[in-house]
Amino acid sequence: MLWVRMSAPIFCFKIYSRRCLIISKQELQINEEIRDKEVLVIDAEGKKLGVLSAKEAQKLAFEQDLDLVKIAPQATPPVCRIMDYGKFCFEQAKREKEARKNQKVVSIKEIRMFSTIDTHDFETKVNQAVKFLQGGDKLKVSVRFRKRAIAHPELGSELLERFKEAVSSAGTVDKPAKMEGRSIVMFVSPKANK
Repeated sequence: MLWVRMSAPIFCFKIYSRRCLIISKQELQINEEIRDKEVLVIDAEGKKLGVLSAKEAQKLAFEQDLDLVKIAPQATPPVCRIMDYGKFCFEQAKREKEARKNQKVVSIKEIRMFSTIDTHDFETKVNQAVKFLQGGDKLKVSVRFRKRAIAHPELGSELLERFKEAVSSAGTVDKPAKMEGRSIVMFVSPKANK
């Protein structure tokens, strides 16, 4: 406790332990936020201390210079643990950071072509697609039809067949060609490395 003298009256302020605002998008109740009559208390070593009133549990936690954290609010009675909340937050953030670091994010790249594409442009698109697939990205290949070219969707289907054969060394078709509005779309994913 910290005593502060201000002019006439004497004020008493309690200094509470460290706090972490949000853990895993779930806010935990700590110390005075716990308003239950009775709680099941677990100490810092993991031993059950039994069912105590919230006030007694907070008193125990403050005597050890630790925090009282409600870890299972849905239980009957709610389960609270005496722990160093700041250290808990730090370790939780460290675990989440490690998990994000080991996670591979797969992005979807899009290759757009028109039904009247020239051979050199087609080869350029194939080379770019192979580069994306070798980088581990998925592809969305679309053939768009301009104006009256929509009357000949078989040209787009033939173009996608040629494209599929050209990139077969680097990728496999996830979803076959399908008409969507004024374009035909196909999804290609990279081959698994062995």
